[in-house]
Amino acid sequence: MSQENEHVKCLIIGSGPAGYTAAIYASRADLKPVLYTGLLAGGQLTQTTEVENYPGYPDGIMGPAMMENFEKQAARLGTDIRFGYVSSVDFSSTPHKVVIDDTKTILADTVIISTGASAKWLGLESEQKYNGFGVSACAVCDGFFFRGHDVAIVGAGDTAAEEATYLAKLCKKVYMLVRRDEFRASKAMMHRVMHTHNIEVIYNTEAKEIMGDGQVVTGVKTVNNKTNEEKVLDVTGFFVAIGHHPNTEIFKGWIDMDENGYIITQPGSSKTNIEGVFACGDAQDHVYRQAVTAAGTGCMAAIDAERYLAAKEHVIPA
Repeated sequence: MSQENEHVKCLIIGSGPAGYTAAIYASRADLKPVLYTGLLAGGQLTQTTEVENYPGYPDGIMGPAMMENFEKQAARLGTDIRFGYVSSVDFSSTPHKVVIDDTKTILADTVIISTGASAKWLGLESEQKYNGFGVSACAVCDGFFFRGHDVAIVGAGDTAAEEATYLAKLCKKVYMLVRRDEFRASKAMMHRVMHTHNIEVIYNTEAKEIMGDGQVVTGVKTVNNKTNEEKVLDVTGFFVAIGHHPNTEIFKGWIDMDENGYIITQPGSSKTNIEGVFACGDAQDHVYRQAVTAAGTGCMAAIDAERYLAAKEHVIPA
């Protein structure tokens, strides 16, 4: 069966804050961008409740509503927004070949990758039930809502330690559940945790169930994996800090990545190792992972793509 081919100036893969911001800037630069949303249109923020830390929303805004605004703005400026996912890519020549839904090939002069990252979860049914209603994978995003409350956080690495100390500034008590009898975090981060008076580290302990009243979290049932002793912690917030995985598998073998799969971009730019392919948002950022920083790199990617195309157009053939 032959595939349908389409040639575009700028193809954007992904529809979170990075993808839509890239689309806004690319549209204004007359790149006539085509954006494929991926299977989760709007990205991680569509699974978030209230967003209070994005500039321009003094009263806060619900995550899905915010992403709807992003989408409307991109569409109004001329972005061709389509639902679909990338099934394979071929970056061996230009224009770049990107296959959508195994049925259509896009030939793109430039490609902006904004596929984001996904939080790793524990796999508890109750964890997903209360996701956004007391369960979170981002302390910086949601810690404010638990000011003065008791909360629990799961994890033993630098991210967990950093988020625990962040929560400790806001919350009355932070229980840190560590599965083993030691941290994986650096000595400096361990020292910070141990010297924070309202963090209680509970070793050899795993979350067994997130408890709630059907609407919000009211506690967490834990189990000691050495003694099998069960215990209930009275908390209103439960934070999962066991890492993220970037949604970049489809680009492996083409794009340079670090050991965790995050795309490596040239310092101070969104450029990848492939000419004409740019990356933005959480697919290349394992440090900040905020909507506002993702949007900023989306802007960078669109400007880089526009400058790349402008330079190509002004090359005089030999």
